Amino acid sequence: MATDPVCGMEVDPGNAAATTRYQGKTYYFCAKGCKEKFEQAPQDYLTRTVEAVPKAPGHHGTTPSVPSSTDTAHTRIDLPIRGMSCVSCVVKIEKGLSGIDGVSEAKVNLATERAAIVFNPDRVGADDFVRAIHDLGYEAGTQRVVLPVQGMSCASCVKRVQDALKGVPGVLRAQVNFATERAAVEYLPGQVTVADLAAAVEAVGYTVLDVEQGDAVEQEKAAREAEYRALKRKFVAGLFLVIPLFILVHWDKAGLSHLWAMDKQTNFILQLILQTPVQFWVGWQFYRGALAAARHKTTDMNTLIAVGTSAAYLYSVLATFFPWIFAAKGLFPDVYYDTAGAIVVLILLGRLLEARAKGQTSEAIKKLIGLQPKTATVVRDGREIEIPVEDLQIGDTVLVRPGEKIPVDGVILEGHSAVDESMVTGESIPVEKSQDDEVIGATINKTGTFKLKATKVGKDTVLAQIIRMVQDAQGSKPPIARLADVIAGYFVPAVIGIALLTFGVWLVFGPPPALTYAVLNFVAVMIIACPCALGLATPTSIMVGTGKGADHGVLIRGGEALETAHKLNVLVLDKTGTITRGEPSVTEVVAVQEFSEQEILRLAASAEKGSEHPLGQAIVREAEKRQIALEEVSDFNAVPGHGVEAVIQGKTLLLGNLKLMQDRNVSAADIQDKASGLSKQGKTPMYVAVDGYLAGIIAVADTLKENSAQAIAALRELGLKTVMLTGDNKRTAQAIAEQVGVDRVLAEVLPEQKAEQIKKLQDEGNRVGMVGDGINDAPALVQADVGIAIGTGTDVAIESADITLMSGDLMGVVTAVALSKATVRNIKENLFWAFAYNTILIPVAAGVLFPFFGILLNPIFAAAAMGLSSVTVVSNALRLRRFRPPALGLS
Repeated sequence: MATDPVCGMEVDPGNAAATTRYQGKTYYFCAKGCKEKFEQAPQDYLTRTVEAVPKAPGHHGTTPSVPSSTDTAHTRIDLPIRGMSCVSCVVKIEKGLSGIDGVSEAKVNLATERAAIVFNPDRVGADDFVRAIHDLGYEAGTQRVVLPVQGMSCASCVKRVQDALKGVPGVLRAQVNFATERAAVEYLPGQVTVADLAAAVEAVGYTVLDVEQGDAVEQEKAAREAEYRALKRKFVAGLFLVIPLFILVHWDKAGLSHLWAMDKQTNFILQLILQTPVQFWVGWQFYRGALAAARHKTTDMNTLIAVGTSAAYLYSVLATFFPWIFAAKGLFPDVYYDTAGAIVVLILLGRLLEARAKGQTSEAIKKLIGLQPKTATVVRDGREIEIPVEDLQIGDTVLVRPGEKIPVDGVILEGHSAVDESMVTGESIPVEKSQDDEVIGATINKTGTFKLKATKVGKDTVLAQIIRMVQDAQGSKPPIARLADVIAGYFVPAVIGIALLTFGVWLVFGPPPALTYAVLNFVAVMIIACPCALGLATPTSIMVGTGKGADHGVLIRGGEALETAHKLNVLVLDKTGTITRGEPSVTEVVAVQEFSEQEILRLAASAEKGSEHPLGQAIVREAEKRQIALEEVSDFNAVPGHGVEAVIQGKTLLLGNLKLMQDRNVSAADIQDKASGLSKQGKTPMYVAVDGYLAGIIAVADTLKENSAQAIAALRELGLKTVMLTGDNKRTAQAIAEQVGVDRVLAEVLPEQKAEQIKKLQDEGNRVGMVGDGINDAPALVQADVGIAIGTGTDVAIESADITLMSGDLMGVVTAVALSKATVRNIKENLFWAFAYNTILIPVAAGVLFPFFGILLNPIFAAAAMGLSSVTVVSNALRLRRFRPPALGLS
């Protein structure tokens, strides 16, 4: 423990209200007022004996900066990508982007259809990535906007505006037309907004007229919907063509020959006419993808479909016009136009269902983005003006009426209200807010009207950071996904090899007609293989899991943290602010002689009125709660390290520790046993004396949070051992530990020793999670296998841990661990299905059952099974949306 050099109070360095450095040493203070006094005249206080504890590395009294996976020379960009169909596409794009000079990491997510790229901006740029993606046969989801620009007078103005626009991160191309006074800009939605572009132009001295600002998310949604509609049109067209195709196939069996007694070749030619547009228009996307892959000497799922259906189609064309190749003269072999057509239509149906299901996996992001209000009422020059939220600036005064969403993060200037913060913190009970309180943008003002000063706008707001963190998490890959990625690199070539082997074996050893059997089984193997299911198994679960966490105020930084959390067997809990409230409260008032509890509190609170000392503030709060009127104080004197003395209504009051009583010859023998008992319970006894006689004791302690004991019991039910870590003395720590039921206590641990304690637990073979307030526990949070920061939502310790809880409730830790277990279980189910599907059905499609049971898999059923496998994986991931946190009182 350290000692406050001003008031002499013992201070836990890990939970000090303020710190300062002087002559190479760090000093800790119980309150900001003590720090301010010290900084005015440090030498006046340093004549006393002061304990200065070295400060833990990385602690600065604010949200700590935690080592990131990228250094300051690198930046990250997220690119939407269109045209991916399977995990092979993912591997191909990752390999292509990673091979670009200056790129340190590239991760592609099939479910979100985005690429996260970490790169050195001095060596490579966004336009290089867009070009590389295009060269690989895919498209980057860029947007285009035309800005009306006023004020240009010559060609140099054009260059200046153009250079300004090109200098905005996320802008790919900018062309300025002097004659039309317009700037056409192609940019990456999510990286830059129209407002950013306008600001860049205005910064170099020109004016941008109002332009409709398309929401990046809405634009991306519109692009997905357009893609979905195009897919649906082709599916419907294919269906209308395939139905009469099937009628032709069964023309004689259906008894239609009496309507038209057509010969076989005529029937086959009509089938060809119906199937050709299905093959080359409805199924063109498969050919486009296969050709793009071929240009880069690789293969993907489109290759399998294109080659498989083309084999059936070409075989049928040959059988139609050159039947003698396959059968005796005058006879016609069977054709398989219906098989090729049904495969194309069924695969499109599977992709339609998959697209719809994938859209549901991103509902959490859409919900978060939908929380942001569109407009705000600002007060400027005494007038109330409604403006778009994007136009708000730091320092603006914003008026918020009852029932409205709070537009941005800020501090209340005047007024008070109850604010519903459930959409950010997960807490259902509205929080009372008044002057100087912080509020979070997108939360709902329930009752009163107030004005706030905007402190964070745009990408810096809590909501924007939450959205960014959830998007990052959804785009990440946990270690469990790496197996699927490795297999994907060999999957399609292996399937083509198996299909060719199948063709050869059936051609040589198959029964007559051997060529027909060889072609059909070749097609079945090509079509049934589903790298899609492998590619979607992990990212869909991660998307739904991280989104569900955000719903409950649990922000998960990435897939690795989500996976690792389920393996934890030890959870270390910082005491102050995590298990306890971190704010002293009066727990007991003991009166002696003729004094009453009411009288003792009235005198003590009157003396401490206006105090910045945490213990004094606790006494004042208790008096206010009991509605006790306070008195005027005269002759007030602080006794450093001991307490205070004052005269109230002619009575001399002493309030402080036992040493103060002894120094003033006040006997406390009658109550010493009670005081010792309170100390053993982890409480601080403050003695009260009036006119030289002991009046009683006021016990103050840092009280437990409401759900701490239940949360620790729930963690035990989930199979975790709990360890409490604190800088308090062993007696106080043990008292708290007994109340909440933790398994082990590590007491008298200084901040710089916390990480060391975590490492010791890891050296014992444990997977350790650390739960702290995200401010003073940074080294320990980084050292732990999973760091969990408990925040309040407004200090946003989002960057200091793997998982951040937006509320201060310890049940959030239970939710995080339970969600991790549920998500990893879901991923394993998906991977099992994907591997089992391919492992079992590919041999069946090859015909391994035929020698024993005479069973062959019709390629049409193979197509249906392949489409169903992807839908099954995504649907299974969607089951996570039903996740509910463990209830209190878990047993």
